[in-house]
Amino acid sequence: MYEMSPRSKQRSPDEQVRAEARASEKVEGAPERAAEKVERATERAAREVERARQQVERSRDMAGEALIWFRDEPAARRPAHSRADIARAAVEIADSEGFDAVSMRRVAQRLGAGTMTLYYYVRNKDELISLMSDEIMGEILVPDDELAGDWRTALTQIATRTRDIFARHRWIFDRFGDGRPGPNGLRHFEQSLAAVSSLDLERDEVFDLIGQVDDYVFGYALREVQEREEHERGWPEEVVEFLQRELDTGNYPLISEFFGDDANAGIEEVIELISSEGRFERGLKRLLDGIEANLPPRT
Repeated sequence: MYEMSPRSKQRSPDEQVRAEARASEKVEGAPERAAEKVERATERAAREVERARQQVERSRDMAGEALIWFRDEPAARRPAHSRADIARAAVEIADSEGFDAVSMRRVAQRLGAGTMTLYYYVRNKDELISLMSDEIMGEILVPDDELAGDWRTALTQIATRTRDIFARHRWIFDRFGDGRPGPNGLRHFEQSLAAVSSLDLERDEVFDLIGQVDDYVFGYALREVQEREEHERGWPEEVVEFLQRELDTGNYPLISEFFGDDANAGIEEVIELISSEGRFERGLKRLLDGIEANLPPRT
C-alpha cells in the first residue's frame, strides 16, 4: 500500500493556520451559499413558469382568449392583493429604479408575497405592463367634479395633468406601446369627448381637435423628458467640440446671431429656454387660439 512520507503528513504552523481558516470560511459561508443557491433556483423556476405561462397565453390568444380585462379578479372574501395593488407596486419600482428593474419577482417582494402567488392575479409580464399603463392613464384622469364646463378650460386641465403625469413617470415613453388598452384609457378618451361636447362639430372635427391637443402634449412631454435626462447626463465633450468647430466656420450665421459664438454658453441657454416656466402653457394657448379661430360660427 502506498504510504505518504512523513514530510507530506506534517504541516507547518502557517499551513495549518491557513487550512483551518479555509475550513472555517467554508463552514461560516455555507448558509449564505445555500441561500444564494435557493434564490437562484427559485428565480430559475419562476422564469420557467413564466415562459410556460407565456406559451399558454400565446396559444389562448391564437384561440381568441379574452384579455385580462375580461377576467374577474380572484374571488375571495378578503383577497390578499388586487390588480390595482400590483400595478401601483410595479409603477413605484419603475419610478425609483427604472423600468428594467420591474419583474414579477420584484413586484412580489414589494407586496410581501411569493412570486408564484402573483401569477394567481397576473399571468405574465405582458399583462403586468398592461396594468401599469392603465394605472398611469388613471392618474391622468381629471376628477369629474373638477372638470370645467368650458371646452378650452377643460382641455387645458386634461393637457396639463397629462404633461405632469408623464414627467413623473419618465419610463412610460419607452413602454407606452407595450400594454393593451384598458378601462382608464377609455375613460380618458370619454373625458376628452365630454370636454368638447358643447362644440357644434362633426365627428372628424372632434377627433382632429382632441388629437391635436394630445399630439402637442405627448410631443412636448417627450421632448421635455429627453432634454432633462440629457442635461442630467451632461453633454459629451466631443459633442461640444463638434458644435464649436461648426460655429467657428461661419456657416451658421443665424445660429451664431441667436446664441452667440460660444457652444457651451449656447447649450446652457437652450436648456434654460426649454425649461423656462410657462413655456408649455404658452404653446398650448397658441394651439387652442388657432383651434378656436377656425371653429364654425355659432348658429
